[in-house]
Amino acid sequence: MHPTKNSLSAATREKVAGILNQVLANLTDLYSQTKQAHWNVRGPRFIMLHELFDKLADTVEDEIDPVAERITALGGVAKGTIRLAAANSKLPEFPADLKDENAYVTGLVERYSQTANDVRKSIDEIDGLGDTGSADLITGTVRELDQALWFLESHLQ
Repeated sequence: MHPTKNSLSAATREKVAGILNQVLANLTDLYSQTKQAHWNVRGPRFIMLHELFDKLADTVEDEIDPVAERITALGGVAKGTIRLAAANSKLPEFPADLKDENAYVTGLVERYSQTANDVRKSIDEIDGLGDTGSADLITGTVRELDQALWFLESHLQ
């Protein structure tokens, strides 16, 4: 941990940085998997889904930088490379051989719901450690993920 005048204890900051690095890995992986779906979806709703997936990828990407910066503001090291994200993400790999456009949507539903639910648990953990700033930051992240999930699930109903 790098020194900082932040009033949270070094032990708390280290725990929170670890939790946030997990969020960072999952978000980075979710971003790349959303782009995978964006590039490869085919079918009658191609342009609609292609554009939706791109918008959702942009939304996830917008959440990555603030999480990484919060880690470093706490004195931690943001572990944000693609290789580190792949090694540490809890998300399953996105299938490379999907043929049906609904399979792409379903694959993203599974990954967005898992990420949102994991972030929700992280909020509770971080709040329990007394870091309201980090808990507030990722509360916004979970709102964005929940909205993305709603957009995706609407295509399956």
